[in-house]
Amino acid sequence: MENGTIIHRATLDADGIFRLYLHHFENDNRSSLLMEWSSLANQCEVSGFCGLNSYCSGVGNNGQCNCFPGFDFVNTSNKFLGCYRNFDDNGCRHSKDPATLNSSTVSLKNMWWNDYPYSVLQMKEEDCSISCLEDCNCAAVLYTGDGCAKYQLPIRYSRVSKNISATAFIKVIRETIKTPQKPVDQKVLTESKRGLILILAITLGSISCLCFIFAIFTLVRYRHQVYRYKILSDNANLGLIEEFTLRSFSYNELEKATDGFKEELGKGSFGVVYKGTISGGNKTIAVKRLETFVEEGQREFRAEITAIARTHHRNLVRLLGFCMEGSRKLLVYEYMSNGSLADLLFKAKMRPIWKDRVRIARDVARGILYLHDECEVHIIHCNIKPQNILMDDTWTAKISDFGLAKLLLPNQSRTTVEAERTAGYFYLAPEWKKNATISVKADTYSFGIVLLEIVCCRSIIKVNVPTTDEIILSSWVYDCFMAGELDKLVEDENVDFMTLERMVKVGLWCIQEDPALRPLMKNVMLMLEGTMDVPIPPSPVGSLVVS
Repeated sequence: MENGTIIHRATLDADGIFRLYLHHFENDNRSSLLMEWSSLANQCEVSGFCGLNSYCSGVGNNGQCNCFPGFDFVNTSNKFLGCYRNFDDNGCRHSKDPATLNSSTVSLKNMWWNDYPYSVLQMKEEDCSISCLEDCNCAAVLYTGDGCAKYQLPIRYSRVSKNISATAFIKVIRETIKTPQKPVDQKVLTESKRGLILILAITLGSISCLCFIFAIFTLVRYRHQVYRYKILSDNANLGLIEEFTLRSFSYNELEKATDGFKEELGKGSFGVVYKGTISGGNKTIAVKRLETFVEEGQREFRAEITAIARTHHRNLVRLLGFCMEGSRKLLVYEYMSNGSLADLLFKAKMRPIWKDRVRIARDVARGILYLHDECEVHIIHCNIKPQNILMDDTWTAKISDFGLAKLLLPNQSRTTVEAERTAGYFYLAPEWKKNATISVKADTYSFGIVLLEIVCCRSIIKVNVPTTDEIILSSWVYDCFMAGELDKLVEDENVDFMTLERMVKVGLWCIQEDPALRPLMKNVMLMLEGTMDVPIPPSPVGSLVVS
């Protein structure tokens, strides 16, 4: 332009907001800066602006982090790191009536946070607060007017705004009232001064001796541990470290192990998976490079990964290690030599025999049941589909990507519905599409779709079919079931029709649109094994609708 030069600059600023700036450089060497556009008008709308157990307040670019009642800042000089609880409520679990303990709740109006509750109940506001006091697992509740949602720690992505109508109740311990002590008589102090000095001298001398002995013991033990660690490191090719601990890799190690991330095994919602080798080329691994994840600190990321590493089950892909260097985060898994269930069902020249398909279905159900009920930290997978079910060298089905939903960006778990219309959309429960609360029943729905695909050896949507009634698998299966024509589903295979009917009925119950009608995974397992009767399921029509 005649009056100078204009340059536009788009920047993801340090507060997590994407902004567009205009730089105007005039001919007389003067310049001006103007912000033309901002993706968010309020810093508090940025998920993760404040750390765990803290909430954001303020408007515009004046966002401030505050601790919830009963919490203190981890670092007062850097309030973005979050807060920690300044009291211990372990006595709750040893009490027959937790509500009678020295605890209460503090209410915070216009509060909201983005996290999944472990329980949602319909009750009045005053009952919502009381129910948290009676529940040892409850750290806070959020009352929205039509429901009372209970949460455990940590509480994440919290903010307060006058546009929010929800009320939060935070559980705190009332401070114990200290009774002032009577002043000690000065005469008594004078008379016992010599005795006190003698006692202090003996005590300090004893403590000094004990500290010296402890220091010597610690030094000897430390040198012994260093020696043992050196032996383990020198013998890493034996695989001992990988068997007992979660190993921390450097980025250079994994880059070398994968030959510069050369051989790609697959790509999903969480990132790309590459094949690699470690321990001198004797052990094959699968390296997943996370692409969309929560920008948590090292401690929070390690905590999430450690929780995943505690899961040990023959039907779950085992996590061997991780890498965390700045923004680069990678996970190292055991290598599954026979690909995914999707490859086995949809791409193989010959479909698996009926006996193997029944075994695979039960393997997947056992893995999901372990995640829901049996592991130390209960996990909702949120992404059950044939591509995430892998086969090892003995053709045992193992579930992958469990626990990774927490590492996604807060809006990623919802936008995954849009991003995976072709690969994973039809495995998502209806409550995902309605933006409703997600429970373990969402995984039940996904398993139901996978179960019908295992039975029929075809995908949930298939265009190249003889009739239009067969395009949507769930509708076609229900029609065949009601007409008594289940043999159409397995063509000319030699199958056990009692098992076939049982698996079809279980699959139709699992994909009911109403989550309350779907069975829990423990009942699904019992029905698949034939130890629980399976009633006639209603029509699932309406549960699979392309929007």
